[in-house]
Amino acid sequence: MWKTEEGSTGRLVQLCLGYFAFYVITGVSVKYFLGRGMTDIEYNVYSTAAGTLTCLTVASVMGWYRLKTSTPVMVLGRSVPREIFYIVPSGVCTAVVIPTTTLMYSLKGISVMVAMVIMRGAVIVLSRIIDGIQIRQGILKKKVFLEENLGVVIAIAAVAVTLLSAKNGAGDVPFYRSTAAMAILGSYVTAYAIRIYIMNYYKNTRPPGAKLDNQGFMGIEQISASITLALAAVVLYNAPAWFGATAPQITQFVGAIATPKPVWPLAFLSGVSFGIVAFFSVFIFMFKGRTATFAGLVNRLTSLIAGTTATLIVWALFGGKPPKVQDWVSLVLIFVAVYFLTLAEKKRAAEVVG
Repeated sequence: MWKTEEGSTGRLVQLCLGYFAFYVITGVSVKYFLGRGMTDIEYNVYSTAAGTLTCLTVASVMGWYRLKTSTPVMVLGRSVPREIFYIVPSGVCTAVVIPTTTLMYSLKGISVMVAMVIMRGAVIVLSRIIDGIQIRQGILKKKVFLEENLGVVIAIAAVAVTLLSAKNGAGDVPFYRSTAAMAILGSYVTAYAIRIYIMNYYKNTRPPGAKLDNQGFMGIEQISASITLALAAVVLYNAPAWFGATAPQITQFVGAIATPKPVWPLAFLSGVSFGIVAFFSVFIFMFKGRTATFAGLVNRLTSLIAGTTATLIVWALFGGKPPKVQDWVSLVLIFVAVYFLTLAEKKRAAEVVG
């Protein structure tokens, strides 16, 4: 058993390996089921349901909803953690991130690699912006190393190569001119910006000696996300009757529940990996002693490499499209960013030990 200490480089590597493995499974699953007659909306229903139930079950069984706090407040005669008032909104944002992630992967003509480069690159930039904001607010006491900033710059270059060359699958229309693609991306980025700020606010405002309860944070966040997604599902399912909605997406959503295709149990099962990914993702984002810039780079770059692996597997086993030249250019840039990240990690690890 590889035993590691909290905040150590070894623990960080363990989280990255787990994140990588389950994200490869997630990326391959999306393209596999879409290639067998299932629509993106249908797969999204099963993947989201399975991922949400996985997180909710683990959090409930493990008792992670009992957040450790040094600042309880009384609400309706009960003592609750003060932090719950901003963790719940983070969960609502998570409820937006979950389905938009799967929708981005399922866009026709967009490989898993392309979708991941675009989404992950955007979050890398957001992480650096949030560090800057929290440094100005006096919340973050650390400085962002030059190597971290260089990693961000290289990541932006990787995103630019992919974004400007990607197609949305409808003729020759570039990705950034696709209304659907940009709407999904905009929702994803906005929700993630709020969520990353909240996660780092929690991490950076712990009183001296107070425990950084990442499991408790995730437990409350996932309960909030599950409730939000359940309410949204009820509204969408009844939208035709309540509002007369007839959009194809609504019709597919209702059909996925009312008249599911025979393969739906397997699609649901594949969504469990998406739920497992969430644990690794949150714990990397909130990793002890690291800035949002650093944690965001580690998190996103790991998933980008996983996206490349998933694209190659889909190409080799299921007849998917092979990576294009610009995809490989982006990947090379990503590994350059990883190099700078490795230099920064040496400094961060020494800082935590010190």
